[in-house]
Amino acid sequence: MSIDFKGSHYPKDVILYAVFFYVHYGVSYRDLEEIIAERGVEVDHATLNRWVVKFSPTIAANAQLKKKPTAMSWRMDETYIKVRGKWAYLYRAVDRDGQTLDFMLSERRDTAAARRFFKRAVGTNGVPDRVAIDKSGANLAGPKLHIWALEGTY
Repeated sequence: MSIDFKGSHYPKDVILYAVFFYVHYGVSYRDLEEIIAERGVEVDHATLNRWVVKFSPTIAANAQLKKKPTAMSWRMDETYIKVRGKWAYLYRAVDRDGQTLDFMLSERRDTAAARRFFKRAVGTNGVPDRVAIDKSGANLAGPKLHIWALEGTY
């Protein structure tokens, strides 16, 4: 999948740099406007916003395609963490090599959240051979979904 820069008034490198910088560092569009101006390119913050909206999904899809394969043995768990002053459950899946495969924040620790997370992780990384989980009741939904995924019924 290639990125189409047809009709852009700026060089491809400038657009990619701006989108990367915004996504990676989470700066405001006005700050990004200043950062790009320091590098000799005058771009309005509204244009930067349009670039991020237009190009970031395609860039993310390209990165997903180039992602290296993961080990087929996963460890899935959840923990309770504070994010921006609010408590939330952090679900995560890690392969046998310690690479984080996926994560999700949820307000609840229940079967629906565990299924939603596991379905997303399987959709992104493929169906694992084995899944190790802790003994929480909510996480038992993961292996059940794993069986459904193997049967193609999820």
